[in-house]
Amino acid sequence: MLYLAFEDDFQRIQSRMFMMYGVEDSEKLYFATAANKVGQGLNDQLENFIKEHADTKLIIIDTMQKIREFGGEAYSYASDYAIIGQLKQFADKHGVCLLIVHHTRKQPAEDSFDMVSGTNGLSGSADGTLLMQKKKRTGLDATVDVVGRDQQDQILYLKKDPHTQIWNLERTENEPYKEPPDLILKAVSDLVSPLVPTWMGSPSELASAANINMAANALTKYLNVKYGNLLDEYSIRYENKAKHAWRQVVLTFTPTGESKNKS
Repeated sequence: MLYLAFEDDFQRIQSRMFMMYGVEDSEKLYFATAANKVGQGLNDQLENFIKEHADTKLIIIDTMQKIREFGGEAYSYASDYAIIGQLKQFADKHGVCLLIVHHTRKQPAEDSFDMVSGTNGLSGSADGTLLMQKKKRTGLDATVDVVGRDQQDQILYLKKDPHTQIWNLERTENEPYKEPPDLILKAVSDLVSPLVPTWMGSPSELASAANINMAANALTKYLNVKYGNLLDEYSIRYENKAKHAWRQVVLTFTPTGESKNKS
């Protein structure tokens, strides 16, 4: 994890970490208090970090204002959409979660997400938006409104521990949505394991081997969409390669991040 804490210095970070976690430490947690701006070298800096720390899954930028270019259109819809779009492109390329901290306006709004500083281009380009609010400035209770493209709308109710300053989840407004088991992915996953880590064959052979009653081209189209689920849930990497006049499907068991489904 990389935390770009632009509004802190290392002494403050160290003090806060001690308050939250005591003397516990992690070799996979990195901090930086300065970086270049978007379009002026930040992307190269993040690329270099990923090269050195390939297992990075989370990067936090605190705050967005510190990485924005200054200019006459700093708060136009187009520029807001573009800055998030560039960061999202980086996140998608490397398969990391990029969490960007941003400020809200002081004026209340009928739609709470209209309080996000800037234009709708920010939320329009991002995969999701989380809006944290406290009823009282000095209170220990807060809510986090969550909206996103591939997730249900949700409200999280939090309470702060005054001793550690950690926000703990008390309850949620809605029950988290759970996708029903995907029988096609389960059948495909049964073809590989730690003992048989690779399977190769044509799309037709895949449908036959997995005993899936689906046309070969429909199955590969389905897996083209669901390859991320196959990797996340079953630790299986899916490839559909062109081989002259035919296609070859390759399934590879990847023990890194092995899921409970294969344990």
